[in-house]
Amino acid sequence: MARARRGWPRAWLMTDERLDPQLERIAAALPRGTGVVVRHRSLPPAARIALVARLKALARRRGLVLSVADPPPGVRADGVHLGSTVRRRPLRRWPLVTAAVHDRREAARAIGLGAHVLFVSPVFATASHPRRAPLGPLRFGLLARALPRPVVALGGVDRRRFRRLEPLGAWGWAAIGAWAAQKASAPPR
Repeated sequence: MARARRGWPRAWLMTDERLDPQLERIAAALPRGTGVVVRHRSLPPAARIALVARLKALARRRGLVLSVADPPPGVRADGVHLGSTVRRRPLRRWPLVTAAVHDRREAARAIGLGAHVLFVSPVFATASHPRRAPLGPLRFGLLARALPRPVVALGGVDRRRFRRLEPLGAWGWAAIGAWAAQKASAPPR
């Protein structure tokens, strides 16, 4: 398994519009050290900037690590998250760069763009990508072990499934619905 820097989260909340009514409550209940990836790409820029500002303040109070996908100009956070279709390096240097990948080709591109941590998905069937065939544990493990970066399992993953995936090469896990379902009450291990 690739080495990770100390302080990088192993558990992550992925945000999207489905969590809106409860997003800040879920984030406020996350264990210290958990990562939050703010996506919300459909929001207008001003609303997205306001959401990031609220989550950034909450992250500072709660000891969370905040990362932003496609950050609007002027937004500062602990990291940047690259979608699987991103083709250019982030314009500024970020202390943490995470990237969504679905296969080796996307992983190689993300590493070339400076990704420190790779979010491999979907491991299991998930509402986020209902048309994408899940990798399953075996294919996930083969991919994870072949990658030279820490791998976060995403897609139908929760704390219990993470424990099953860890021996296969999962360094961490990320979820949307699992945090809401678990009331974000406990760390990943």
